[in-house]
Amino acid sequence: MPRYFLGANLLALAIAAPLHAVAADDPAAAIVDPLVVTASRSGDATPSDLVAASVTVIDDQALQDRQTVVVSDVLRDVPGVAVSRTGAVGGMTQVRLRGSEGNHTLVLIDGIKASDPFFDEYDFGTIIADEAARIEVLRGQQSSLYGSDAIGGVISYTTLTGAEAPGIRLRAEGGSMGTYAEGARVAGVNGDLDYAVSASGLHTDGYPVAVGGHRDVGSDSAGASAKLIWAATSDLKITAVGRYSYTDADTADSDEDSASKTFGLTVDSPGAHYVNEALYGLVRAELASLDGRWTNAVSAQVADTRRSEFDVANAFAPAAGQPIVKSGGDHGERFRESYESAYRFGDDRVKQRVTLAFDAEQNTSQTTVSPFGGFLGKEHLDDTGLVGAYDLTVDDRASFSASVRHDWNNRFADDTTYRVQASYRFDAGPRVHAAAGSGVKDPSFSELFDFSAGRFIGNPNLQPETSEGWELGVDQTFLGGHAHVGATYFDDRLTDQITTSFATGVAMPVNLPGTDTQRGVELFADAQLSPDWRLDAAYTYLDAPQTQSVIQAGVFTTFDGQAVRRAKDIASANLTWAPGGLPYAATLTVRYNGKQNDLAFTDPSFTPLLAQLKAYTLVNLNGSWKLNQRVELFARVENLFDRSYQEVFSFAAPGRAAYGGVRLRF
Repeated sequence: MPRYFLGANLLALAIAAPLHAVAADDPAAAIVDPLVVTASRSGDATPSDLVAASVTVIDDQALQDRQTVVVSDVLRDVPGVAVSRTGAVGGMTQVRLRGSEGNHTLVLIDGIKASDPFFDEYDFGTIIADEAARIEVLRGQQSSLYGSDAIGGVISYTTLTGAEAPGIRLRAEGGSMGTYAEGARVAGVNGDLDYAVSASGLHTDGYPVAVGGHRDVGSDSAGASAKLIWAATSDLKITAVGRYSYTDADTADSDEDSASKTFGLTVDSPGAHYVNEALYGLVRAELASLDGRWTNAVSAQVADTRRSEFDVANAFAPAAGQPIVKSGGDHGERFRESYESAYRFGDDRVKQRVTLAFDAEQNTSQTTVSPFGGFLGKEHLDDTGLVGAYDLTVDDRASFSASVRHDWNNRFADDTTYRVQASYRFDAGPRVHAAAGSGVKDPSFSELFDFSAGRFIGNPNLQPETSEGWELGVDQTFLGGHAHVGATYFDDRLTDQITTSFATGVAMPVNLPGTDTQRGVELFADAQLSPDWRLDAAYTYLDAPQTQSVIQAGVFTTFDGQAVRRAKDIASANLTWAPGGLPYAATLTVRYNGKQNDLAFTDPSFTPLLAQLKAYTLVNLNGSWKLNQRVELFARVENLFDRSYQEVFSFAAPGRAAYGGVRLRF
């Protein structure tokens, strides 16, 4: 690993040379530490340089500079993040942090736990970007704050308030593959009421995802949200959030004919698609007392997700002219109630905070359509958690925090998780930070009870996965705050890992004995190269062995190598040119994904073969032109060099595509 820390120093030196063109005392060009909310349960916003955990913030300006429409795409620029999308836009999209599984990432949308209660994982293929938003990615075990799901970390997607981004924003664009997208937002402050209402939509005809296929796989997505913040009194604030999400996306099946040369490969599947509808809601009341030093908040939230799958009447032996029927369906509901109390004390030099939190969560899930006779009744997974946390900062350069959580639930043994972390910035500018903690992930309803005849059977005897890990990092701000580089080493140990066993010929989730390790190095660099140029870069090296039952060289064996869909090397760079006083701007984005393993179900025994996907580099280029203060034209080209690649075995990724549009602001 030392060579990767050396790489961080070389990266810093490479950036330092052009930075001499920037005056070290130019405050306008200095990089400002963003505020982070997810790092505590107090509701306080903390400067990122006082957060000892590894955190990345993608602000609204960065989302605009990169012309983000699909939220998962911009997450590819975050250290420690691996994204895999099954085919076209709208396809199942998983996000993994530090080598963990997709369902090890807690996803919050405007403070609401957004995972599908049935799968207990959030599908990033169902969200498109709002007109004003920010993203926080908090890496490392965070179960001591948030409970189950946060083994890998937390991704928080937040729409901006009316005070943060007032006015009217409109966007419309169109381009390749019959794609058009639009967005609208109205926000502001009227007396004691802060409001923000937004809506967005995306349609694409898509492209053939089956290699050698001809059927375009497209999708329709829509989303709407409203956030109201009412200052009822000087000390009482009430927040209400509502959000609706809709996705109707075409899908492509695998060939089920064992006599076919394409058995197990993705093939054209006319009419096959899925529909996902989700409703989210939150109400939160916060009361401040003792001149704001003591806050108490109560909240209630709901997530209601319905998913329906449609395919030909006999997917195992499809024939021309067969009707399209509902081939599967599920429904999940989550109700979550919380109480948070934070007391702040100390002085201007030494600031302390004690936080207590209580969470009660009720999950109800059921299979609504099962052509194979699966159980259609409701199952309940309920959990109650108690959190205690302490935070300390000294002279705005040193920080320490500790948290512990105990969870009781109705199906598994009680669990206690913890986290301790600290950071210190020296006079010369370097900051060291370290953390250690534990995490837990309860099995999902689908892992426990789902059923598909001849293919999959749930395992009600599964136990929660647990994780322990630590990290150590250093970052450096130099040249008057114009550049910021850093490196972090992490080491995580996962116990009772849930994996899929094919020993009986039917897939079944099981807990593996022993411990799996995920370790690696994350590098980042942010630099204002001159008043007109900005660079944001990231690199991740990941060593994440995973035990899999596979067929290799025609022999059934146990493979213990790099986990599937997680490359050892991932890197990205965004170079933005925005000359002051001129109406033009442009951003060049380069993303590299190293070779990675995947599973190929091309053997009639339904035991997977190990497949290796090639490394690829994608280049995107975009530009904008402000006609005036209200009207902006923009255009972009994605996959500029038309690279052919796969993120998931047997699903072709999109080729070169061009888009153009207009933004209006009032």
